Amino acid sequence: MVDQTETLVIIGGSDAGISAALKAKELKPELRVQILLADKFPNLSICGLPYAVSGEVADWHSLAHRSLKELTATGIEFEMDIVVEKIQPQQHKVIAKTIDGIAKYYRYDKLVVATGAKPKLSGITGFDLKRTQQNDSRIRVLHTMADYFALEQSLAINGIKNVAIVGSGYIGIEMAEALQKRQLNVSIFQRGSEILSTVDSDFGQVVHQKLTDNGIKILTNLTVSKIKETKTNARVIGFNTTQKISSYNFDLVLVVVGVQPNTDLLVSAGAETGIAGAIKVDDYMQTSLPSIWAAGDLVETKHILLGTTYLPLGTTAHKQGQTAGFNIAGVRHAFKGSVGTQVLKAYDLIVARTGLLEREAITAGLNPLTVTTDIDDHKAYFPGSHKIKIKIIGDKDTGKLLGAQLIGYYGSEVAKRNDIFATAIFNALTVAEIDDLDLSYSPPVGSPWDAVQIAAQNWEKTNCTRPYQVDK
Repeated sequence: MVDQTETLVIIGGSDAGISAALKAKELKPELRVQILLADKFPNLSICGLPYAVSGEVADWHSLAHRSLKELTATGIEFEMDIVVEKIQPQQHKVIAKTIDGIAKYYRYDKLVVATGAKPKLSGITGFDLKRTQQNDSRIRVLHTMADYFALEQSLAINGIKNVAIVGSGYIGIEMAEALQKRQLNVSIFQRGSEILSTVDSDFGQVVHQKLTDNGIKILTNLTVSKIKETKTNARVIGFNTTQKISSYNFDLVLVVVGVQPNTDLLVSAGAETGIAGAIKVDDYMQTSLPSIWAAGDLVETKHILLGTTYLPLGTTAHKQGQTAGFNIAGVRHAFKGSVGTQVLKAYDLIVARTGLLEREAITAGLNPLTVTTDIDDHKAYFPGSHKIKIKIIGDKDTGKLLGAQLIGYYGSEVAKRNDIFATAIFNALTVAEIDDLDLSYSPPVGSPWDAVQIAAQNWEKTNCTRPYQVDK
């Protein structure tokens, strides 16, 4: 008797893949859902790995958003340690292989590809990415649980004292703090003039100072071109803005210079690609191939202000995966888009951004005005108040809010205040309309005019090209 059960196969068991599976199974319980996983760690928070390295998360198992038992209780089936080698769209078939080399085949009615991203080396030569997981390697990356275990193995070796981090984005900064907390000497290499290039340089300088205050060495304007590994060390070779070449020896080097979409399977299957080589999808996360959806860090992202871009974020992956799940189950649901909301903790600092930076707004053909305000996080007469620096980017001509950057102390509700700006951008509010929001107030946590509203008022005052219209 032929099995007539409709089957959804999902390649990838992280944010997007799990979200797609849970939503599709919830809405269509009779659907058979199979997740093919390259390892045996479904639904783990890779973003939490720096806190496992630092010891703030004592047990890496705690990084699981949901346990395997919770996931399988929903009826989702998992195939672990399965490496997918090929998708055959016309046959509706996935060809895979176990870690033991045994070939396996999976038939699907509908397919979700959620293979995420893979590390980008940005022109760095001298080492093989595959070797970074070998036991004796002195060069590591941090993108999977296997990478985490390999790094921990290196850190357990006696004599590891001096560590280099190539890259000063979110992961690079978080890992610098984590390794410093393990009593290691940490140096960061940054090819630009300031670390954390996702915010303006004055905000990056504040984070820079916080790291150096905690003993972390930062080398800016130095492009790493090669990492040469020996049995006893790893040599970082780079050049500065005048092309002068320098080299530095370390016990261990961590390379975290960004990611690129992991699209090999879908490209081989004939799927259309776009920006940064990411997979093109429609608003419902469907690819150019019939019955195949894709979500997460391998696809282009719809941006509220920019249109289509490539912006790999965990929050976006969850939403895109859920959107795919809705539509696979027959519920028409569109991915509404991202505004690029991000946040970083560096020791006792929080830095956050949403929307566009001024330079991004100019590139997009807009007419931005940036105004920065230093404001108390709550009423100064209540003990423990701190300043938050809020930078608002608005359009001079329309008054529309384009972006915001905030930096302040951990506990000052910096991230949640950033979320107010994110919500305003998502809903196309003007800067002036932020004044109209009904925000919570109590002296220990805020002011009658919240910090975000005071910053908005200052922007309005500065934008003298749009004076208030007074009725006569």
